[in-house]
Amino acid sequence: MTKITNDIEVIISSALENLDLIQALTDCITHYMSFDEDSAHWIGMSVRESVTNAIQHGNKLDLGKKVNIRFELRADKLSISVRDQGNGFKAEDVPNPLDAENLLKPNGRGIFYIRTFMDEVEFRPLSQGGMEVYMVKKVSSNQGDLL
Repeated sequence: MTKITNDIEVIISSALENLDLIQALTDCITHYMSFDEDSAHWIGMSVRESVTNAIQHGNKLDLGKKVNIRFELRADKLSISVRDQGNGFKAEDVPNPLDAENLLKPNGRGIFYIRTFMDEVEFRPLSQGGMEVYMVKKVSSNQGDLL
């Protein structure tokens, strides 16, 4: 079987109502790539968290600003890029939600979850402004036969 590559790119306005669309797309992609139920759930949560952060914290709910989500489907991995048009941030400045003083705070958990459940995570400031969250989930040996 010939292995092909697929790239899917979606650009949305900074409205939280768009999260369900991105969740549905992510669910379709993880199903297509034959990720197991747990992996698919955590990939979906990571994408949802990163898009939520881009909309709320990056673009400050400004409907004039866009969030760009790109999925790169490969035989051995799923790479996801989420870009906003905000001011950016330094990932090292985000408080650790596991520190005693942060345990009861409701915010700051999204980045922790993303780092926990994805195989690779990078936070990249963009030269034109904004921020990119780049995530990778590797395909196990029994997955990816369709690509």
